[in-house]
Amino acid sequence: MSAATALFPLWALLGSALAYVQPHWLTPLKPAIVPLLGLVMFGMGVTLTWRQFAAVLRRPQRVGLGMALQFGIMPLAAWIIAQGLGLPAELVAGMVLVGASPGGTASNVICFLARGDVALSITLTAASTLLAVLATPLLTWLYVGREVAVPVWDMLLSVAKIVLLPVALGVVLNTWLGARLAPVKHLFPLLSMAAIVLIIAIIVALNVSNIAAAGWLIALAVVLHNAVGLGAGYGLGWLATRDLRVARTLGIEVGMQNSGLAVALAVQYFSAAAAIPGALFSIWHNLSGSALAALWSRQAGMPAAASPEVP
Repeated sequence: MSAATALFPLWALLGSALAYVQPHWLTPLKPAIVPLLGLVMFGMGVTLTWRQFAAVLRRPQRVGLGMALQFGIMPLAAWIIAQGLGLPAELVAGMVLVGASPGGTASNVICFLARGDVALSITLTAASTLLAVLATPLLTWLYVGREVAVPVWDMLLSVAKIVLLPVALGVVLNTWLGARLAPVKHLFPLLSMAAIVLIIAIIVALNVSNIAAAGWLIALAVVLHNAVGLGAGYGLGWLATRDLRVARTLGIEVGMQNSGLAVALAVQYFSAAAAIPGALFSIWHNLSGSALAALWSRQAGMPAAASPEVP
């Protein structure tokens, strides 16, 4: 991971500050959110191979545990926290969208830094990305369908277009031209980071008044949601496996979401305000994940993990 991508939380904070001060610079870019996320998913695909998706079949129990924690804990926690804090319906929908999204694209690097099981992390990210085509729309409908209209079928098609198609295209390209792409592969994490920072900035620009009115409450909800994911993933992972490395991996995978997907779906099917939780989560989970990785990496008794294959 280059120095530039390692400073992603800083760039996200700076981009958000600029958007808050000069929102008119970025609000016209609202239609670019979905294409930008497609670029991020394509960049993820270029770093993957079909073997990593096939690895799901070789580790069914641990992958099944990861999926149960991912899609069982995070949407429920999002709904409970949002309801408990009395957030309006559109923000509840935004929180649940974050919780119902697959694992975040940065989780593999955080797992590597935390000395977790990187191969399992990559497998879990790939599996949750595939499962999200069905899980994200259906879970969103299950938790918030009574308060807001959830177009399940349209959302399902959007997830397929935003996630599956770009990832599949990237994997195919990597399979056919992997050796030729090697000299430029290091650019894809940088492009993905820039795209996510721009998405966050656009969302902040579109929601200056909403953030000013209830920013601290939304921020609290996001911090609590992320903490529940990290803590429950780690704790339940340890109880189920008694393997410290697996527990760390599950904590990171459950706690770090593909919040960019939640942002894109929120803007497309709910409102710009519903995208605020996803935008804030994008910043916070990288900060908390990096801090946790730094803490775990200093603990004795854990051998270094193999280098990750994805950004």
